[in-house]
Amino acid sequence: MNNLRYRFLPSFDRSIKRLEHQRKHNVSKAAVDLIKALSSGLKPEGLGVKKLSADIWEARAGIKDRILFLYTDDLITFLIAGNHDEISKFIKRNA
Repeated sequence: MNNLRYRFLPSFDRSIKRLEHQRKHNVSKAAVDLIKALSSGLKPEGLGVKKLSADIWEARAGIKDRILFLYTDDLITFLIAGNHDEISKFIKRNA
C-alpha cells in the first residue's frame, strides 16, 4: 500500500473555500490523517470512516463536517467536504 496516490477534485477545493477557518482546518487535518492511515495500511481511527457504495466513502472531519471520497486500491479521490445535507445533495446530483 506504499504507492497510494491521492487527488483533490475542483469540487473539493470549492467546498473548502466556503468553510470558515476552523472548519477548513478540521477538514484539512482529517484528509491528511486519512491519507496517512490508508498509506500505512491502517484503519483510520477517529474519523468515522464508512462505506456508502462500491467505491464511495465518507469520513468525519468534525461534529458537523464530512469528507466524501472515492477509494480504490491505490487512489483516494477527494470529492467534496461539507455538512450532511451538502454531502447528500452532492450524491444525489452525481448519482
